[in-house]
Amino acid sequence: MRAEAIVDLSAIKHNVELLKKAAGTKLLAVVKADAYGHGLIPVAQTAISAGADYLGVALLEEAIALREAGIDAPILAWLVQPGSDFKKAIELDIEVAVASLAALKEISDASNSKKAKVHLEVDTGMSRGGFLGEWEELGAEHLAHVEIVGIFSHFARADEPGEKQNDDQLARFNTMVARVHELGFSNVMRHLSNSAATLKNHAAAFDMVRTGIAMYGLSPDVKTLGNSQSLGLRPAMQLRAALYLVKDVPANTPVGYGATESTSADTKLGVVAMGYADGIPRVAHDAGVWCAGKKAPIIGRVSMDQFVVDLGAASKAKSGDWVVVFGNSSHGEYTADDWGAASHSINYEIVTRIGPRVPRIYSAHVY
Repeated sequence: MRAEAIVDLSAIKHNVELLKKAAGTKLLAVVKADAYGHGLIPVAQTAISAGADYLGVALLEEAIALREAGIDAPILAWLVQPGSDFKKAIELDIEVAVASLAALKEISDASNSKKAKVHLEVDTGMSRGGFLGEWEELGAEHLAHVEIVGIFSHFARADEPGEKQNDDQLARFNTMVARVHELGFSNVMRHLSNSAATLKNHAAAFDMVRTGIAMYGLSPDVKTLGNSQSLGLRPAMQLRAALYLVKDVPANTPVGYGATESTSADTKLGVVAMGYADGIPRVAHDAGVWCAGKKAPIIGRVSMDQFVVDLGAASKAKSGDWVVVFGNSSHGEYTADDWGAASHSINYEIVTRIGPRVPRIYSAHVY
């Protein structure tokens, strides 16, 4: 094995417990995208055992996989378009989001002996998913053949506390909830908060919060909210890889495709056995690996299966040694936050893009 993503499930448990306590209400654990790259089934099982009340996924296929694994907790799938297998969702007791009259009609038609369980998604200002123009057309007759379990929306700028748009969305959400009550559905679960709002906007907690990135121990935004440690979160994933090759290289030696960088002095270079086919961003710069107690920065471009780091002339590293690509910073290693910044992206993308060639190992982190 030349690379591995080690997932500490005890960190997931800690984060779920912390977030649920902060919310003071029900918690939906977001496990879409293979649990943000951490592994759908093990993370879902851990989240439920830690007190999560719901599981949330984007795709119906993800929800079906959870049911096939024997998980019987409530599941909400929110990216289920017209033409989907609504009958399967009903059969497996999977709750679905509806954001249009077309989807609502299809799922109503699929509700024969058993009513579909539906959450109404409303657009409160993000202009992404959710009812908007059709909202005023929605009548009680459209909802007669489904069970309305909840109503929800999504913040666009919850990671920027104090932004007026957050208040505007909250007010709009309350107005749209009131209309559902007017249609005769008063006992519906309201949910609006994502990870950032769960941590920083308690007025938006309502009946349930939906926590994604924070459940994995990562900050929704390091610049505006602080890092994992300051929020009390424990990063769950550690990415490790083997050094395929270590070799001495003289000064002024070009490195990698395009010869974009050269060695500044005589040094040792390490070839790390991971590349952009494994999820390492090709554009990454100012990141690297942790090797034998010190950071070794990337030099040159990331290749498909490998990238090169400058270990320094005094390094004792040898071919076959393991290095930490990112971890929880407890030993001074790079973090997913560092890699996100180095790639002009975010920590969400760093963990979710780790590919299937990298096995997930469930244990404590290794140094």
